Amino acid sequence: MIVKPQLAQLGLFDAKVPRYTSYPTAPHFNNDVGENRYGDWISKIKPGSAISLYIHVPFCRRLCWFCACRTQGTQTDNPVIAYVDVVKAELDLLAERLPQGVTLSRLHWGGGTPTLLNPDLMRNLAAHILDVVPLGADAEFSVEIDPNEIDADRLNALAEAGMNRASIGVQDFDDEIQKTIGRIQSYDTTRNAVDMIRARGISSLNADILYGLPHQTKTRMTESVQKLLSLNPDRVALYGYAHVPWMAKRQQLIPSDALPTPEQRLDLFDTARRLFMWDNYAEIGIDHFATQDDGLTHALKAGRLKRNFQGYTDDQAEVLIGVGASSISRFPQGYAQNAPATSAHTKAIREGRFSTSRGHMFKGQDVLRARLIEALMCDFQINSAEILRDHEVSATELNQMFQTANAAFDNLLRVTDEGLFIPPEARALTRMIARSFDAYDLSKAGHSSAI
Repeated sequence: MIVKPQLAQLGLFDAKVPRYTSYPTAPHFNNDVGENRYGDWISKIKPGSAISLYIHVPFCRRLCWFCACRTQGTQTDNPVIAYVDVVKAELDLLAERLPQGVTLSRLHWGGGTPTLLNPDLMRNLAAHILDVVPLGADAEFSVEIDPNEIDADRLNALAEAGMNRASIGVQDFDDEIQKTIGRIQSYDTTRNAVDMIRARGISSLNADILYGLPHQTKTRMTESVQKLLSLNPDRVALYGYAHVPWMAKRQQLIPSDALPTPEQRLDLFDTARRLFMWDNYAEIGIDHFATQDDGLTHALKAGRLKRNFQGYTDDQAEVLIGVGASSISRFPQGYAQNAPATSAHTKAIREGRFSTSRGHMFKGQDVLRARLIEALMCDFQINSAEILRDHEVSATELNQMFQTANAAFDNLLRVTDEGLFIPPEARALTRMIARSFDAYDLSKAGHSSAI
């Protein structure tokens, strides 16, 4: 059994490492990918294949202090209406290049707050999306829903448009913590939103909750998780709060002296984890939990679990296209990111061109190392036979990678002819172990706490 002193010795409580929702990570994107290359990659999508589509809505009625996402506040609908027109124009550019017969396996609206769109705007946007790329068989249409920014009319519009999975942010139910992070959202408000969602036949519900927030204790964590469990979510993302006030200026409003220590963060995570496990949720990767009949659980058991910018997924599509300011797309050839600023993105689209501002073309061992890292993040193991079958690497080189990683962690890992395995007691180190397979210079980018 690994104890805190050993974890401390291995650097868990000091390390800053990527979350590895992509490889290489976004700080290593460059100017090699622009609008022309992005357009070319779209045209090379396999005809008749299924893709994923992410729509980014970078607006909120109020800006939560804890959030580090690219969002902007608005009290009127005017900028939102204008932005939706830009998104529709971007979709039209996409339609010009998409091969025949492409359908959607996943459609996700994120933000920001997609639910600040009025009902007519929701219907209009959804119809335009599905005119460009229709939903495929068994497709999933999910929307991030702010319980403070939803009502019956808007939920009706989303349900009519085909939404079959909802995602709600909880963060924490404690009053003091909510005030400290600038996110007031009562349990009753959240419960009401969930009841409205379920009443419209939307049976799949995701929820996010944070650990590592100011003033959080094990007792408060327990109370919040128990309240969340009473809502019966199908999936839960238990994210560690990343305090990066040098990147997200609004986080300067959060008192750093009220934040738990890294050791306390581990205790908070373990407290929540045990509660989810006791309630018979399956543990999915490093920070997700799902009911036994959820698609993530089935994917985990079948060895089909994947990781992308939204976290863990059972989506098997090779292509994910991000639409809207700052959105990132993933192709077999690499990554492409739209202009982060809404103004720059809008200007490009109105000029009839994509706003692609940077990205990364896969080269060298990028695809190999991406798969090694994804396997660790999803399955806590790397299967040698799979890697040798699918990638150009020798058994000798692969074994040397395993041995180097193992040596860096006091030989706590297990290396056999079958592959590399992270034992359960060492899984808190997973992101650090994944870093052992990262060939890029991590000193160039600020990352979040390893725990």
